Amino acid sequence: MNAPSPQAPTPSRRRRRGSSRTAQPVEGGRLRELGLSRLQQRLLVIGGSVVGVIVTAVVLAFVISAVGNDFVPERATAAAIVTQPRPDTYKGWNSPKLFAPIERNTADPAPLTLKEIFPVRTLKEGAITLKLGATKLDATCSAAVWGRELADQLTRSGCTQALRGTYTSADGRYVAQYTLFNLRDTAAANELVQSLTAGYRGGWPQPLGQGGRAPFSSSGYSEGSGNAMGHYAALVWIGRADGADPGEKDDFVSLSLAVRGVERAVFRRVVAVKPAASSS
Repeated sequence: MNAPSPQAPTPSRRRRRGSSRTAQPVEGGRLRELGLSRLQQRLLVIGGSVVGVIVTAVVLAFVISAVGNDFVPERATAAAIVTQPRPDTYKGWNSPKLFAPIERNTADPAPLTLKEIFPVRTLKEGAITLKLGATKLDATCSAAVWGRELADQLTRSGCTQALRGTYTSADGRYVAQYTLFNLRDTAAANELVQSLTAGYRGGWPQPLGQGGRAPFSSSGYSEGSGNAMGHYAALVWIGRADGADPGEKDDFVSLSLAVRGVERAVFRRVVAVKPAASSS
């Protein structure tokens, strides 16, 4: 996301005019021939190193269907400001067909664990290195969020687990939080990420603090996104540690890509289930 380079935080919060900063293009005519944007090309490269050729195909299909171009997110209005921390912008994407093998939790019944979703202490993308801080698994999903409507929706969606992990960049400039919900099926996951397009102002995951300090505040600028992956729904929350609007030197694209590295675990579950689904 591009904006004038910040000097000192100002009392008023400026309206953003565009989406996050555009990623650098990936070399190779093949990806351009497929009609992928620069951000889509970068996502594909990350996916290619996840769990081999099969997951590369999974990520490619996901990127093409999930990542839009030239999206200008909607900002919250002054009338909608609440005291609970939540992002200033949000965009959600439905689950692509490639996640059909895990469309229902009955096909993927093994519970998630913190070790599975947050197996490494460091995530890296470009010049950004994220270090894992606090993690938490809630069996009662409503305990991981604020907002009555969101809590009720998670209950209706058959949510059995909510996993949260927070990150701080190595240079202390950025903070991020990843939340993954284990829901009943794809329909429930799609409904959740889409309902937050308007509902994120009235309900969002609780910031997971460490040492008595929360990574996000109600007065700072941050961005949110959601994507359904089969019966899972993931919410990404990113921002500057000082709460300031992103400046010209801030790369929120790489920041988002880095924290989404935890989704490798979901891709592995697709690969594990797919052979059984194909032979049935």
